[in-house]
Amino acid sequence: MKYTPSETKNTMKVLLLTLTMSLLCFASVAAQPLPGIVDSEVTSVNELVFTEGPAYHRDGSVFYTDIQNNRIMRLAMGASVADTFLRPSGRANGLMFDSHGFLVACQGNEKGGLGGRRLVRIDPVSKQSTVLADRFEGKRFNSLNDLCMDKGGRIYFTDPYYSPDRSMLEMEVEGVYRVNSDGTGLVRVLDNKIVARPNGIAISQDEKTLYVVDNNPTVPQRKLWAFALDDQGLTTGTPREFYDFGKGRGGDGMCLDSEGNLYVAGGANRKYPNQNLDNPAGVYVFSPQGKFQGVIPIPEDMVTNCCFGGSDMKTLYVTAGKTLWQVRTKIAGYALWPKAE
Repeated sequence: MKYTPSETKNTMKVLLLTLTMSLLCFASVAAQPLPGIVDSEVTSVNELVFTEGPAYHRDGSVFYTDIQNNRIMRLAMGASVADTFLRPSGRANGLMFDSHGFLVACQGNEKGGLGGRRLVRIDPVSKQSTVLADRFEGKRFNSLNDLCMDKGGRIYFTDPYYSPDRSMLEMEVEGVYRVNSDGTGLVRVLDNKIVARPNGIAISQDEKTLYVVDNNPTVPQRKLWAFALDDQGLTTGTPREFYDFGKGRGGDGMCLDSEGNLYVAGGANRKYPNQNLDNPAGVYVFSPQGKFQGVIPIPEDMVTNCCFGGSDMKTLYVTAGKTLWQVRTKIAGYALWPKAE
């Protein structure tokens, strides 16, 4: 029998689904605890890949970082294998395209060190980098993590530090900063008085609210905050505690859809230090008013970040562990660039 390309594609989907279900059934039978044989839980010894910071390009490709291997990856539209876009990447973490189509990257200093510890703008064609910020009041940043932008091109970014060796740090504050698109006007927006260790960050479409994930597993403090912004784009008033992740793994990177709902990568399906399994691995969805809508489950630890893409901006891309995942949504995502067609 001869199949059309569409029928062949659908047949492959059915086969893959059948294979996946078979493996899950096998795992449920075979992966039973053996108290008479083992004396501890299985734990990770080393990470070969650690994906983060997805960013969607207008040409249909998805850029994301592999912090462990110090590179930025690019998955072209329709490709099954990603190519290395830039290596070394300065231990790039969060990525985002600005309104002119340039890639802005948070260069950190985790997962092996030797990172740039700065905010850079990268030309996606020439791959040339321009440093936008690398110091505050003369002191080097800790390990830039994530970023968001307002319509004027100003960039908000977080600067935590998660590694145990803090000997190279020049600042005691793990803060949130903002800088103009040309690298001028650097200000500290938040210090550690409320947010112990800022991670993911996003700004509402009306630019009146700045969302910040506080994820400090050593305190522990795992909360999602909403800060009101004044006409100057600076925090004002008393912040709202949007959500408390409690004793499970907290939030990481996040993004917004066109209706203002917040999508926060977080949770875990296996134990990590100082946390339990209350929060399953996935993308946690909240309404603009802070109502928890539910979790989009992601079958891999650890879930780190997400962004919207696709020509209609209804594909949610999620980085988790060694994998870039995708899921279709009913509501289009919000991004400065590119816009939904």
